[in-house]
Amino acid sequence: MKPAPRPAVALLLALVGALGLCPAAQAQLGARSAAEWVRMLDARARVSKLRVDDVVAALALRPGAKVADIGAGSGVFTLPLASAVTSSGRVYAVDIEQGLVDHIAGKARDAKVSQVQGVLGKFTDPALPARDLDLAFIYDVLHHIEDRATYLRNLAGYLQPGGRVAVIDFFPERGPHRNDPSLQITKEQTRRLMSEAGLRLLAEHRLYDDKWFVIYGQ
Repeated sequence: MKPAPRPAVALLLALVGALGLCPAAQAQLGARSAAEWVRMLDARARVSKLRVDDVVAALALRPGAKVADIGAGSGVFTLPLASAVTSSGRVYAVDIEQGLVDHIAGKARDAKVSQVQGVLGKFTDPALPARDLDLAFIYDVLHHIEDRATYLRNLAGYLQPGGRVAVIDFFPERGPHRNDPSLQITKEQTRRLMSEAGLRLLAEHRLYDDKWFVIYGQ
């Protein structure tokens, strides 16, 4: 039998519960530090398999478009997306880790790319500064979001008419989390979540052997 918590500890636990505070790992599944994410996401072996140019081409972005790179991480896709929308567009680099937001902002400054704007998102809302999205791009991130239904409903509210949501994620049986169901999501699960958010399937691309790539819209 566990001993009863001391009064000070009990009070702290009560405040945590009352305020709805929880560790990041319970809101972002498989969380790491910003430095760990950068090392992993920028690894040459990983980046070489991403087919970044093919993905950006499949998104068919026009100059001036507004894009949110959701869970932008180290910014592997952020700058190519910014190139596609040109200086007349905008790419919101959204992450829940301030260190990663700062990292991408530094990359954009070094590359003299002014159309990238870092955004510190929330666990259930991207917290974008405007509801003007032409595209929300979610690469290898949806399975990390714990409350996916709420997040996608909130994300859909940032789309302007004709806006789209593109999702790329692992087939559970072929991905790195095949033994952890909490870090898996299927195309069918995503379809249901998107439907609940008021979005329908627009397109599906087959670029990978281990990942699926779908685009939803209003």
